[in-house]
Amino acid sequence: MNPYQFLADTVVLIHLAFTIFVVFGGLLIFFKPWIIWPHIPAVLWGAVIEFAGWICPLTPLENRLRIKGGGDGYAGGYIEHYIIPILYPAGLTREIQVILGIMVVIINMIVYGIFFVKLIRRKKIDQ
Repeated sequence: MNPYQFLADTVVLIHLAFTIFVVFGGLLIFFKPWIIWPHIPAVLWGAVIEFAGWICPLTPLENRLRIKGGGDGYAGGYIEHYIIPILYPAGLTREIQVILGIMVVIINMIVYGIFFVKLIRRKKIDQ
């Protein structure tokens, strides 16, 4: 395998892991509460990317590596190229991006809300 192609695939896997962490990483705080410190900035970054319509810097990096490896890059962002074809039959619209950003915020607000309610209840029981 071409080393640039391998690096591009690695960037995709890192991007996917980061995306999963942004959406569902809040659940990890129930097992490892310190996860809150890297997770909150990750959620903020993911939401800003969606709300602003920006492209994550990992996407151009992946494209450059693919082109250097003799392959083709792709237009648009990571979500448009990898996630949207899985979730939706049509292309990404600005409205869908905003909805995805809102979903990330809501999912994590619910998880953090449950976590902090349990934490407060536990502290009341310990007193």
